Amino acid sequence: MITAASIKHIPLTRPTLGLSEERAVVGVLRSGWVSQGPLVGEFERNFAEYVGARHAVAVSSCTAALHLALVVAGVGSGDEVLCPSLSFIATANAIVHAGAVPVFVDIDQATYNIDPGRIESAITPQTRAILVVHQVGLPAAIAEISEIASRHGLLIVEDAACAVGAEYKGQRIGLPHTAMACFSFHPRKIMTTGEGGMITTASEELADRLRRLRQHAMTVSDVVRHNSTQVVVERYSEIGYNYRMTDLQSAVGLVQLRRLDEMLAVRRALAGQYTSGLCRIPWLVLPQSTPASRHNYQSYVVRLQHDAPVDRDTFMQILLDRGISTRRGIMAIHRELPYSSEKWVKRLPTTALVSDTTCVLPLFHDMTQEEHAYVLQCIRDIDRRS
Repeated sequence: MITAASIKHIPLTRPTLGLSEERAVVGVLRSGWVSQGPLVGEFERNFAEYVGARHAVAVSSCTAALHLALVVAGVGSGDEVLCPSLSFIATANAIVHAGAVPVFVDIDQATYNIDPGRIESAITPQTRAILVVHQVGLPAAIAEISEIASRHGLLIVEDAACAVGAEYKGQRIGLPHTAMACFSFHPRKIMTTGEGGMITTASEELADRLRRLRQHAMTVSDVVRHNSTQVVVERYSEIGYNYRMTDLQSAVGLVQLRRLDEMLAVRRALAGQYTSGLCRIPWLVLPQSTPASRHNYQSYVVRLQHDAPVDRDTFMQILLDRGISTRRGIMAIHRELPYSSEKWVKRLPTTALVSDTTCVLPLFHDMTQEEHAYVLQCIRDIDRRS
């Protein structure tokens, strides 16, 4: 039997970084161009090609990506943007940063994504957009949501923070299903640049404005000025932001992107082993998929049913006592102080249920078979207690 002494500690996740990323960073340091430079453009082109988008724009974080996407889409003061509460708080924060008001819509209990059947009842004359979250790497029902948005004249922006490499109807998230899709490269995501984000779009006009706004609305980029044989003086046509990605980050991102398919394959295999090993535990609800969506398993989230032998927090503590790190599944934004209101309590019962009963299990590229088996063993031990 595997023991805690032999395992010591299993983290929730661990970024997959190696010598190739290290060499790439050293190359940038030696080049002298460490801020936004030519490698940012190369990373954008490669990422756009990978997901099948016409344009990709690199920024400093996914929060910055969401904010910029809403700004260039024309969302502003007095507008409402529909989104799920079951998401990281940055989803709602980006809406507020754009000057608009987040309106929370409850989720589908099986997928943890926004429920298309609840969207229309939340639409008002002030509704301008829908911010669709592909939660923990499972694409939302884009076709159904797009049909609703089209009938009501609403635009859609995808919060694809967790969804790199995930697929919808056989195509990778980031294709022009919607106005824009926003990705995260935070270390908890499948590929990382430390911090960083990316916006994909089919619109050249939107991409051009995104690139200007990320750099204080500067009309001419550093790369263009550096390579020019004539003096170039930039202008600033509007108020912009400092949302630049650096060449240091892009160097890492280029290596990570080349490794992404292999990382996805390993992740999906480990997730499959979890499903096979836990499917006979009756009080655990395992990750669901849909015929249209292919999960990337950015996180492997389980939900404890009402007849579980322990509650969610006790479940997590038992695993932590045995050296296994977990996290609560997904937060409910409407329970946090900046967004708390009694009106949401009755409107978001499924969000509350899922937030209170879900847990993220360890899953990372370098997870060993021994570590994986130990997690399964410890969960089965909890089941045997019941």
